[in-house]
Amino acid sequence: MQRLSRWGMPDSLQSALSGNCKNQCRPNGTEALPMGIISKTSNLEMRPLWGSPKQKKNEKALLAIAVGIKQKENVNQMVKKFPSRDFVIMLFHYDGVVDEWSDLEWSNSAIHVSAINQTKWWFAKRFLHPDIVAEYSYIFLWDEDLGVKNFHPGRYISIVKEEGLEISQPALDPKSEVHHQITARGRRSKVHRRIYKSSGGRKCDGNSTAPPCTGWVEMMAPVFSRAAWQCAWYMIQNDLIHAWGLDMQLGYCAQGDRTKNVGVVDSEYIVHQGLPTLGGVDENKVLIFLPILKKVRRRSYIELEIFKKRWKKAVEDDQCWIDPFQQPANKSRTS
Repeated sequence: MQRLSRWGMPDSLQSALSGNCKNQCRPNGTEALPMGIISKTSNLEMRPLWGSPKQKKNEKALLAIAVGIKQKENVNQMVKKFPSRDFVIMLFHYDGVVDEWSDLEWSNSAIHVSAINQTKWWFAKRFLHPDIVAEYSYIFLWDEDLGVKNFHPGRYISIVKEEGLEISQPALDPKSEVHHQITARGRRSKVHRRIYKSSGGRKCDGNSTAPPCTGWVEMMAPVFSRAAWQCAWYMIQNDLIHAWGLDMQLGYCAQGDRTKNVGVVDSEYIVHQGLPTLGGVDENKVLIFLPILKKVRRRSYIELEIFKKRWKKAVEDDQCWIDPFQQPANKSRTS
């Protein structure tokens, strides 16, 4: 701009160019670079050290699992269901054991990340930034203790696309450890988006519009569309690793009506074994580790309350935010 000014550029043109440049939306830290060289997004694809990289033939999805070596065989059975031509595999090793996975045929093509005693949400916040996984059509963020005998990922994605689900999960077989009725498999449907319950605590009927009656999935096997993950990642709190409470608010990332865009796929279902493996708990020595398990559970409840308070305060402080799911008659504040 200084050179052009010295060459006699009219002040009006120089001012216009300067104004246009100020209006450019540039990532922080890139001000010293020419716009065309800026590469904002990335992916988890491995690149060869020599020769030409293979041309990408089809869009891929990402399967990320938090794993420990004690569940190696189960994880192996899971990963083998996800063909490498369609999926990138990423393992989060919470026990620090990485080398012992190298004998599996798919291990060398997987991405391995290791950090001791961290949850998959801790890993996801740090290694699945939306700009890093922007190329992947769906993000499968799964636990390691899932049985996938009756699950086909290709058919699953086809159903999700057909149904317009932005956030979903495969249904749980009745053999599973089922914590919430909405995740249980319905044998007469391909997909369900709500439950009906007339007894117990919260009642759910056809007029219900809020979780856990509708617009809700559990956090052991969520599947996010690209757009939904771009939203959900920002909701994960950097210092809270258990993600309790996140499930109740994920509907805000459903890219519209959560009663339609969030659902459970019944025709492609899994078994949740519910194994307490995080932190290296040996199933044969559960009694020894009960104090640890109690501390983990206590911390998860504390984090749930912290998240609730943060959400409430964020809603109160952001005067520009309008809750798309707030019933007009119950609205407690004006925007």
